[in-house]
Amino acid sequence: MVLSCFTLSEIHLSTLHPLSSRNPMIKPLQRLNQSINSSVIVELRGGREFRGVLDGFDPHMNLVLRNAEELVNRESVRKVELAVVRGDNVVYISP
Repeated sequence: MVLSCFTLSEIHLSTLHPLSSRNPMIKPLQRLNQSINSSVIVELRGGREFRGVLDGFDPHMNLVLRNAEELVNRESVRKVELAVVRGDNVVYISP
């Protein structure tokens, strides 16, 4: 029996996924960067959610939202001009 070992640099992307040569993967921070000044939905742990315009972020996924609305269990709690969301609490971000 012959086993082959490869490092990641030796594997061509097209061998990993049949669509990868036509549709290269976009990294999460690249996608966030494309969403600057766009409306986003941010779901947090504990059933909280923010909707607003993405104004900025850092490598820890801490987010700055403008004209944000905070929702708890899908019901609006308050609207704020500026919200800073700690990245540790983020479940997902939907552009």
